[in-house]
Amino acid sequence: MKKLLTLVLAVAMCLSAFGALAETTLKLGIYPEDVDTAQIEAHDGMFIPAFEETHPDVTIEKAHYKYSTDTFVPMAEAGTVPTIFESWFTEPTKLISNGFVADITDELAERGWLDKMNPSIRDLLSDENGRVYGVPRDGYALGLMINVEVFEDAGLVDENGIPLYPKTWDELLEVSKKIKEETGSAGLCLLAKDNAGGWHFSNIAWNFGATLQIQDETGKWISNLNSPEAVAAMEFVKTMAQEGILTSDPTSEDWGTGFTQLGTGVAAMYIAANDAVSQPTFNNGLPADKLMMVPIPAGPGGSYSLMGGTPYMFAANATKEEINAALDYLEVMGKAPVLSDTAKAGLEEDARYRKDNGIPVINEFPCWDDDELVQARRDVVAEYANVDPAMFDPYFDAVVEEGNLRMEEPQYAQEMYFELTKVLQAVVTYENADVQDLMDKANANFQAILDEKLGQ
Repeated sequence: MKKLLTLVLAVAMCLSAFGALAETTLKLGIYPEDVDTAQIEAHDGMFIPAFEETHPDVTIEKAHYKYSTDTFVPMAEAGTVPTIFESWFTEPTKLISNGFVADITDELAERGWLDKMNPSIRDLLSDENGRVYGVPRDGYALGLMINVEVFEDAGLVDENGIPLYPKTWDELLEVSKKIKEETGSAGLCLLAKDNAGGWHFSNIAWNFGATLQIQDETGKWISNLNSPEAVAAMEFVKTMAQEGILTSDPTSEDWGTGFTQLGTGVAAMYIAANDAVSQPTFNNGLPADKLMMVPIPAGPGGSYSLMGGTPYMFAANATKEEINAALDYLEVMGKAPVLSDTAKAGLEEDARYRKDNGIPVINEFPCWDDDELVQARRDVVAEYANVDPAMFDPYFDAVVEEGNLRMEEPQYAQEMYFELTKVLQAVVTYENADVQDLMDKANANFQAILDEKLGQ
């Protein structure tokens, strides 16, 4: 009897241990931060209850994480990265090559999602062997946001009230001068405080014909920040500063203040993306029908828009069960190429929230190629429309129909942006700034970073 009892206890302990190992905890790094009350309500009131109803064996751990290059590596090395988290499209190559994120190719293949992902985005989230490590939350392409009220005050609208927006950088300079004369507002809010300045500048440089990184015949990556085309783009920035068409201190302008300046009419134009239309409107008071989006002005090198976005990625130590739980949660949120009833409800709830809060209800940048899902989104936008499509058609025609898109430069883009921002700060501050010399120094600095980081 004693031996039997011992055996039963041993079996019970084994089953208990197996059960503990079999439990699935979804550490939800995409749970909203405390200040985002509307999204918290959506997760707590809709997404989590719907998920738990069909996943009684999964425990959700709310663990908001805001990606940072400073905090991520220590967390990855310690194995404390949330099951699912958001990053930037500049980061996947680095995270994948260092083994910091999980390969989810098999899970996506089982769901039939692989072939539905926008090919450009799938390539960005893959390694050299085509294995995939993430899925897109959303995508964006930079364009030019316009405060319609400022253009109206400057007399720069057509008979239908549509702004006569600049199509080239030279036109932007002239339009900005008139805006300044007629209204006192700055023509453009240019960023020169942090990495966002270099990020925006890279798009300007492309339109002047620059390519900021090149790879030689040996495979070595070469910094190309001081090419004639890049220098010409920076010289144009200097001209804008000297002509007085920028806000009073670009070195104090970051991503957030740019929307404040646009929304409040301090600036008439601002480089931004379709995923941020709530910033000048809901956050800064601009009526939804007084915001317009148009393509980035063309330069000597053509017209391009920087394409980026936010990927969902997964902790390297996440189990298959945890990864599948996270992917199921994305379905519930309507962030997957699956048109479930819950996803439909999520699309309608998002559109209703936008309309009720004065945020333009517009189409999304296409991350997934699923006809049923795309049509459902279009139907919802049509039902809840609160803006004239003519205010956004020029932008969508350029970035979706014409496809004038470029991905961010491939190697250590954030570090590159930092070097470019230092040049921006100098040229908007000092009248006698030597652009060529500054770009030569930035180029040398970034080349040293490439050589160190890539071991070349």
